[in-house]
Amino acid sequence: MKRYLQLSPAVLMFFLLTSSLFLLSSCSTDGAKSEKEAVVSKEDEGAGKQDVSEEKVNPLAETQWRLVEFQSMDDETGTQRPSDPSLYTMELKGDSTVHMRLNCNYANGTWTSEASSDPSNGSFEFGPLAMTNALCPPPSMDEQIASHAQYVRSYLLKEGKLYLSLMADGGIYVWEPHGETP
Repeated sequence: MKRYLQLSPAVLMFFLLTSSLFLLSSCSTDGAKSEKEAVVSKEDEGAGKQDVSEEKVNPLAETQWRLVEFQSMDDETGTQRPSDPSLYTMELKGDSTVHMRLNCNYANGTWTSEASSDPSNGSFEFGPLAMTNALCPPPSMDEQIASHAQYVRSYLLKEGKLYLSLMADGGIYVWEPHGETP
């Protein structure tokens, strides 16, 4: 013990620090490996969960529809049907773009949806639509559909038809399958 006491304070401090660092590094190496392994396993778990959610397929992606009718909640307006349903089509692409034929006009834009726990229904919204501006012969529903698109808030798939509901009970657009899908 006397030997340590005879060492200068700087040398004693150096010896204590280096021995402490050596002890800490040897102890923390095992701990660091455990922590690192824990972090890696958590990342692996997160990656697994992410892969599961990415596998979740949107039931509306890559589908084509033809307009059947618009059901207004206003008794005065009632139900409106296009004179030629083949002039009103909608294609919901897997990349979240939408292509619509609205009588003699065409509209393009984006769409998003999120299924509820039951994939046959959920939230649905159109982004802004860019539409041609030709004057279609009456009766035409092109302008009505284009102006209502911003108010669509939900969808329902029932008996092979797609029901797009407007916010605040504004009405429901009913679409039937068109083309090769759904």
